[in-house]
Amino acid sequence: MFLCANVRQFTPPLSAMAARDHNYIHAKKIPLFPFLSLLCFASIFLVLSFSRKTSSNPSHSQQTFRFRHTRNPDPNAATDWSCDYSEGAWIRDPDRTGPRYDGTCKEIFKGWNCISNNKSNGRELTSWRWKPRRCDLPPFDPVSFLEKYRDTSIGFVGDSLNRNMFVSLFCTLRSVPSEVKKWRPAGADRGFTFLRYNLTIAYHRTNLLARFGRWSANANGGVLESLGYKEGFRVDVDIPEGTWAETPAFHDILIFNTGHWWWAPSKFDPVKSPMLFFENGQPVIPPVSPDVGLDIVLKYMVQD
Repeated sequence: MFLCANVRQFTPPLSAMAARDHNYIHAKKIPLFPFLSLLCFASIFLVLSFSRKTSSNPSHSQQTFRFRHTRNPDPNAATDWSCDYSEGAWIRDPDRTGPRYDGTCKEIFKGWNCISNNKSNGRELTSWRWKPRRCDLPPFDPVSFLEKYRDTSIGFVGDSLNRNMFVSLFCTLRSVPSEVKKWRPAGADRGFTFLRYNLTIAYHRTNLLARFGRWSANANGGVLESLGYKEGFRVDVDIPEGTWAETPAFHDILIFNTGHWWWAPSKFDPVKSPMLFFENGQPVIPPVSPDVGLDIVLKYMVQD
């Protein structure tokens, strides 16, 4: 699940956060298809979907993506030139000249570097690209991106998938000659500023978006204890995790992702260590399932 927001819409950090976007991509499964390409496309075009912070009408939190038709338009292309880029499939691109970056980009986590780890089809995987069903997705131009988002700060907020998206964007932009300085905003795991353009990108790690921690039954009892709960994880649906709580104060654009950790039995065992949701400091009664809890969290964390 990915969400994106132009933070100039925000007032206090949590009073108005992003528009929800529950678009899921159901495409043919490709073995460990390069997070590099996927993340690059996803992050870049989520970012491009929102106007600059200097927009004269910042109230637009959602919009339709529009691309110019190609010389040989797809017969299934939309007649009104609109496009939902999340509808489509991965296709082989015989015309691709090569990857936008290679395994030498130092920000790529070693365990996820398919090419440097000599994955048998690591280089072949870079010949795939995302093709929306009703339009063409234009190639990403790092120079144009840097120019367009000059004097802008972009924050990636989420789990390791968003870290990969952050890394993909960084490695792509790093191909443009420009001095880069490491800079980490408060709570960020990592961050960089492209000095020539005064563009900052940073990654803030959070598994659930909301604050969570271990919970154990109180010896004096309580409503959860009366229902038989002895331990679990307390998730405060209306309180953001500290790693990103202040990001609206210094980022112009936020890109969220969450989902994987909500159904991770190795961490949140539904029997031995279930998620126990709290709202306004009190347990949500009756207790709800993770999918309902996720909806409540999104209501608070990402809203108009």
